[in-house]
Amino acid sequence: MLKAHLSSEQTDGLVRGLARLGLSPNAWTLLSLLPAAAGLAALAAAQSLLAGLVLFVLSGFIDMVDGAVARATGQVSARGAFIDGVVDRYVELLLYLGLLCYLGDGDFLGIQRVVWFMLLLFGALMTSFVRAYADHRGVVKDERELKRMGGLLERGERLMLIYAGMAAGVFNSEWLMAVVALTAALANATALQRIWFAVGK
Repeated sequence: MLKAHLSSEQTDGLVRGLARLGLSPNAWTLLSLLPAAAGLAALAAAQSLLAGLVLFVLSGFIDMVDGAVARATGQVSARGAFIDGVVDRYVELLLYLGLLCYLGDGDFLGIQRVVWFMLLLFGALMTSFVRAYADHRGVVKDERELKRMGGLLERGERLMLIYAGMAAGVFNSEWLMAVVALTAALANATALQRIWFAVGK
């Protein structure tokens, strides 16, 4: 979450001391799954939204550490970036599953909650997929152009919005559901933006 809004110099300054612990960047990446799994349990089993929020924010902080450690130790690699991206998607899935279990059955704006979460997950996955597939098929070849695909709501902004909804949901679960629905709509709009960018090249 944080690393999407901080420069590499800022994140490196925040976590440089953690490099001295001796864990590899990939170990830090995989370690972020532990608080995410605990966050899922907090939401689904303990029904604690606040604990879930704290644990997923902790997972995001650990996710921020891996890149900083890689730069501090000279271990930046394409494989590490690949593992980081894959783990990011698993963490996001655990978050959405936990929130769905926490909110349970019901509907919002006449649509079942599970449908909103399916739309949210689909939009999140398609946002990443469109860029990767455009690169794979050579539709968008230049690295600078790939970065320009951006859109309304990339992963960092998506998670920040969900976390804000979780904080609001501590007081009223309908506020959380409203944020889930908004994020689902914006995530799919972002995927469509990227599709339009790719086919318009």
